[in-house]
Amino acid sequence: MELNRCGWCSASDLYKKYHDHEWGVPVYDDASLFEFLILETFQAGLSWITILNKRENFRASFDAFDYKKIAQYSEEKIETLLQDTGIIRNKLKIRSAVTNAQAFIKIQEEFGSFSNYIWKFTNGKPIDNKPKTLKDVPATTALSDEISKDLKKRGFKFVGSTVIYAHMQATGMVNDHVEDCWTRTL
Repeated sequence: MELNRCGWCSASDLYKKYHDHEWGVPVYDDASLFEFLILETFQAGLSWITILNKRENFRASFDAFDYKKIAQYSEEKIETLLQDTGIIRNKLKIRSAVTNAQAFIKIQEEFGSFSNYIWKFTNGKPIDNKPKTLKDVPATTALSDEISKDLKKRGFKFVGSTVIYAHMQATGMVNDHVEDCWTRTL
């Protein structure tokens, strides 16, 4: 029996697996929050399925999303990444991964963890928007605008409001599963 899911994920089994097991599930672990942040920044202007299809390549190329290693990437490593056909070879996005890793560490130093920082915007709890249909799911909100502005002030790149809202959805800060999605019964 086919489960009823949010309409955006019906294109592939990989999409369905991501939808069923990750999207909208609250993430409080810094390593996972960083992984989603990097993937979302690379997704800017592209489809999420493109990123999902390259996720394992990104993991291999970016040292399993180890932000401490990424923060130290040399010009030589950046040039290697620019030649890596398994990832998105956008120079600005690759450089932003390094910049964002450095800014991520600074936030950890200030707040004890990135999780403490990012979840303070929702008082540590997911926001359940209870959308009836996909048309009810926004691309941005006043909160994603606020977080985006704060991250940019802290030196992050490629963190516009749309990217941040997608990050919030991916990490369960907001629950945008539609009303008849099977995940609502969990």
